[in-house]
Amino acid sequence: MRHRKFTFKIGRTDAHRAAMLANQVSSLIMLGEIQTTVVKAKQSRRLAEKMITYAKKGGQHYERLALSKLRDKAAVKKLFAELGKKYADRQGGYTRIMRIGQRLGDAAEICILQFVGEESSGKPEKKSPAKKADKKTEGKKPSAKAKAEVKAEEKK
Repeated sequence: MRHRKFTFKIGRTDAHRAAMLANQVSSLIMLGEIQTTVVKAKQSRRLAEKMITYAKKGGQHYERLALSKLRDKAAVKKLFAELGKKYADRQGGYTRIMRIGQRLGDAAEICILQFVGEESSGKPEKKSPAKKADKKTEGKKPSAKAKAEVKAEEKK
């Protein structure tokens, strides 16, 4: 029977799925945020939160459990040295998923998975109209009117 056995299949074999999730969570630990599809982010979030809980408990036993799941010594070292202490007072909810739109190629919904408390790059910032105007005039010769204004300001 499959009572309480939950996982997103993500269209991969068990071994491929485990390796992919370990790689994503290791990247999340090292970088603070990753960009991925929503389904992968939801599954990665589950593993990431378990790893933070291991780090909060501390000890060699939990380090070895984390290493068996993540398979990345540097990520486990950072997890136990920094993130476990950072979230020591927090009782869960260490990650957030921010949806940012659809991928162009296959219209898959894309999101940013990040640790709570990290600053996000989020969606690409749109440039203000003033910056666009500067780029339009960049590289062109200044007009006579602009030259006169500059000379007037220099005299003052």
